Amino acid sequence: MQYTISNLLKNDRAECECKKRHFAGVSDVIIESGAVKRLPELIKKYGGTKAFVLADKNTIKAGASAAEQLKLAGIEHTIYCYNAQPLEPDEWAVGSAVMHYDLSCDIIVGIGSGVINDIGKILAAQTGHNYIIVATAPSMDGYASGTSSMARDGLKVSLPSKCPDAVCADLDILCSAPMRMLCAGVGDMIAKYISICEWRLAHVIVGEYYCEKVADIIRQALDRCVKSAPGLTRREPEAVKAVMEGMVISGIAANYAGISRPASGVEHYFSHVWDMRALEFHTPADLHGIQCAAATLLSLKAYKYVRQLRPDRQKALEYVKNFSFENYCQFLRENMGAGAQSMIDGEYKEHKYDAEKHKKRLDIIIDNWDLICSIIDQELPEYDSVKDLLISIGAPVEPQEFGISRQEIQNAFVITKDIRDKYVVSRLLWDLGEIDNAKQIF
Repeated sequence: MQYTISNLLKNDRAECECKKRHFAGVSDVIIESGAVKRLPELIKKYGGTKAFVLADKNTIKAGASAAEQLKLAGIEHTIYCYNAQPLEPDEWAVGSAVMHYDLSCDIIVGIGSGVINDIGKILAAQTGHNYIIVATAPSMDGYASGTSSMARDGLKVSLPSKCPDAVCADLDILCSAPMRMLCAGVGDMIAKYISICEWRLAHVIVGEYYCEKVADIIRQALDRCVKSAPGLTRREPEAVKAVMEGMVISGIAANYAGISRPASGVEHYFSHVWDMRALEFHTPADLHGIQCAAATLLSLKAYKYVRQLRPDRQKALEYVKNFSFENYCQFLRENMGAGAQSMIDGEYKEHKYDAEKHKKRLDIIIDNWDLICSIIDQELPEYDSVKDLLISIGAPVEPQEFGISRQEIQNAFVITKDIRDKYVVSRLLWDLGEIDNAKQIF
């Protein structure tokens, strides 16, 4: 079956073979030239009479036409524009939006992409009002998701929020987005190679819920995006549309699954580590999708290393026996600062380093090694093909290109297993007693 945004929305609340009833979350998605002209009708559809418009210095320029449409339609509105550059997705940003919120408004309109959308979704959840996002760049996959990626107490977390009621994406605006943001969209999409692979592996190794339909939704969107990517350098509307559709479909797929698994894996956790270090230590960082692109290549290297292994039970058991969580906590504090404590606290809930739990996982890994290798071979592309694609659109392929050192890459890889309670390749390599060797490939 061919999956499009239209039929995904049409099948909202349909029961699946996975025994789960899938919810799209978002109700309206408009991706077309001149889409911003339909903003007033969307506001009226969702019962809005006065809009609270959220933007920043960059996005208010890109979305000036949105405010103009509200004026032409006679829709009252209050605009809050952040002065902070860059705008960080943290407690200050959310608090600022809340403190500037006009209580006479009855609908929220975000004009922007990642950070603005994440804040808008939280504000909508807190106020109970409907929410519309006017996209200014196809740069990230959170447009249609029901969570917000935020920094809380120094740790990157996915907070439950409100899925937008409508996504309004004007191709005239999107095609004018900075090329680096277009590259970021591709980077966030190619990350899905890793996320689907790891979702399947987690299903085998730790029994995590998995839905083949949702995985196939992502595969199709990814394939369309990759095939269209060469047109981005020429800013071809159809190429930009394919990336934007991929961004929206990724969010819908995550809503269908009820978890972020279809859209993110270890490559996202590389990006989260670098973002957290940037907040704590003012080290370099780049757009999320740019970081995910380079991290996808790192992840492909890690899986190539896995494919060359044969599990050694005694080696793995000996490694875990000698593992010092106390020493590791010190390593986390040195590299992550304040954010380390949340990861340490997470381990007290997850117990992934528990020796008995490790033994059970190791038995499953060894018993299913051929299947694990088969999944890796089925889901992951060749390293060089992904690298060539990124080079062709002008995206960085090495983290060093945006200021991340080799040592920081190696440390980040080790830390990725502690960002979320998810089974990713760094956890697999820890379980095999190979993570210290594997990090040397970067």
